[in-house]
Amino acid sequence: MNTNDTVLVTGGTGMTGRRVTSLLRDHGATVRVGSRSGTPAFDWHAPTTWDAVLDGVSSVYLCFHPDLAFPGADAAVSAFAARAAERGARRMVLLSGRGEEGARLAEEAVRRVFPDLTVLRCSVFAQDFSESFLLGPVMSGTLTLPARDVAEPFVDLDDVAEIAARALTSDGHAGALYELTGPEAITFTEAARIVGEAAGHPVAYRSVTDEEFVAVAVGAGVPEEVAHGLAALFGEILDGRNATPADGVERALGRPATDFGEYARRAARAGAWNR
Repeated sequence: MNTNDTVLVTGGTGMTGRRVTSLLRDHGATVRVGSRSGTPAFDWHAPTTWDAVLDGVSSVYLCFHPDLAFPGADAAVSAFAARAAERGARRMVLLSGRGEEGARLAEEAVRRVFPDLTVLRCSVFAQDFSESFLLGPVMSGTLTLPARDVAEPFVDLDDVAEIAARALTSDGHAGALYELTGPEAITFTEAARIVGEAAGHPVAYRSVTDEEFVAVAVGAGVPEEVAHGLAALFGEILDGRNATPADGVERALGRPATDFGEYARRAARAGAWNR
């Protein structure tokens, strides 16, 4: 990659975006963070903000908020991708969701306007337990989701970010689809136990109704509309469809994916669950 090129990271202050941004900068890339608080400001839902952030950009990381499965996401992300292509972007990486019909439609829509798109199709993030909507329940000692106790091969976001950074700055990933998971599937009860052991206090898993989940999420600061969307999404994907691990991390990085126990120990060392 030419060090004079600029990489745009949409969602650059979020869970994946800030990791991708940090890795790119560590390797000498010029990074523009796309966010509503950035300079220039960027908003997925305000097309008048798009041209400024795309000016001079050679590579684009597409991270749609709140999720590609939400209504209208495919139209917004494909329109932005088309604009990026018109303005000369040569590489594009899309963060997507595994087993999500809405995300699949968004992938197809973006690929129609940018055939060389690299898709990172992810299972549930391990970091949801330490940096997102599951942090509060973990701290309270009771992990609640509107789903039965299914197995899920949680993916470590550090693996995802490393793949994204490579695909944004080097050849060999154009047109690729990587299904990204951890090396094994564990149930939410097992995940709660592992996190509890790492955090130093017991954590249990309890299946709840959509209404109970929304109430807890809203109480933790999640906007009500987003909480309802998440409840619907979990009802869709947490039915066992994603229980089989995939080899995307190993294909992209040439090493095994990080397992959930290692993630939990690392998060605990960093103070994620300190009371």
